[in-house]
Amino acid sequence: MAERGLTWVGVLLRLLAAIVLVFATYNPDGYSYYHWVSRVPLSLDPLKIFVGVVLLIGWTVYLRATVNALGAFGLFLALAFFGTLIWLTVDWGWVPADSIRAISYIILIVLCGVLTTGVSWSHIRRRFTGQVDVDEIDDN
Repeated sequence: MAERGLTWVGVLLRLLAAIVLVFATYNPDGYSYYHWVSRVPLSLDPLKIFVGVVLLIGWTVYLRATVNALGAFGLFLALAFFGTLIWLTVDWGWVPADSIRAISYIILIVLCGVLTTGVSWSHIRRRFTGQVDVDEIDDN
């Protein structure tokens, strides 16, 4: 029987999927869907459109799961937590404030963390509180 609880491997797989989704969509190095499409913006290449639809599906799954699990206030708290953490690292001099590339990478990693927390939150909450989140009820 498959294990239904949250494991570190499960969290890491969710994080890996979030990293692929976020960094495939945009990254400061210029190797992303955004850069690929913006080079020749008016070309209707079926591969570009297909990849865009796949990325849109990924974003929809992750964002809906995150908003449903955390709610608007929880999402605000997660972004506030990570935002102030970024501010703190810049204020302490760990990250140079004038490095757009470093700040961009940190923001993208934070976004991956928020998305991973969102898709893992139901499992985390169940482990902490014993309460189960249910979106659908099966009437069998």
